[in-house]
Amino acid sequence: MVIKSAVVPVAGYGTRLLPATKSQPKEMLPVARKPIVQYVVEELVSNGIQQILFVTGRSKASIENHFDHDPELFRALQEANKQDMLKEVDFEDLKANFFYTRQPHQKGLGDAVLHGENFAGEEPFLVALGDSILGLNAVSRAVSRMVEVFDSKRASCVIAVEEVPAQETRHYGIVQPEEAADGVFRIVNLVEKPLPGEAPSNLAIAGRYIFSPVIFDMIRRVEPDRRGEIQLTNAIQLMCDEGRRVMAVKLSPEEKRYDIGNFPSYFESFVEFALADPEYGEGFRKVLERLVAKSAVTA
Repeated sequence: MVIKSAVVPVAGYGTRLLPATKSQPKEMLPVARKPIVQYVVEELVSNGIQQILFVTGRSKASIENHFDHDPELFRALQEANKQDMLKEVDFEDLKANFFYTRQPHQKGLGDAVLHGENFAGEEPFLVALGDSILGLNAVSRAVSRMVEVFDSKRASCVIAVEEVPAQETRHYGIVQPEEAADGVFRIVNLVEKPLPGEAPSNLAIAGRYIFSPVIFDMIRRVEPDRRGEIQLTNAIQLMCDEGRRVMAVKLSPEEKRYDIGNFPSYFESFVEFALADPEYGEGFRKVLERLVAKSAVTA
């Protein structure tokens, strides 16, 4: 089976990253040389995705502008003979088609996915959160493994999961495996942000999902929470409750998830990606070591 379509929700307000996100989407914040969402797109394309629907909101036009062709910029770079830089911004080379639709009201991730129903049609599709990068420099084959599991297990849903420290389960959606969790396992229950000690495991949902079209009916059956939001995890839980096959694929250690949801994780991700930069990483490392040594002396 080949899954060619992905829905990328990018409509959130990004309140935990204010004031940086007051006038730009958090998905457009740079991590080293690229905005977050560019890493996401490059990962998806490298795993066979050919068409991507961004579910946007107000103040998200810069995402559309970023992936659009800019003839004036291209002309300026060509005239300056900056071919390397030209290649960095030529998204036509990705051979992917980009589409956009707006989520007019912030009604949760489930509602955002529902906006992709006409786009997905009757085919299985991927959902990738636009603020989560899998693997350093988005080098990950997790989506391809998920596609294989979706096909071989005849699943209704496949979710990427990662191990998190037990004391941090309250920050994530946590899955309950049917049996001992190896690299691939069946999910029987999901708990949204359980307290430490109450979580059914330490396996957190990692921002990548594959769904059959039945997910849209499940979302429509979900009642809004106290904030008026439709939670995607509740729709997946309905699948579990009805005995549908919901599978998980565990990320490898090399496929660390960079969840750019708050400033500590953003700072850490930026530094790790900058240190890995083939051209500037070593120089940055020396500067960072000097700054750390200086702060240790003055502390």
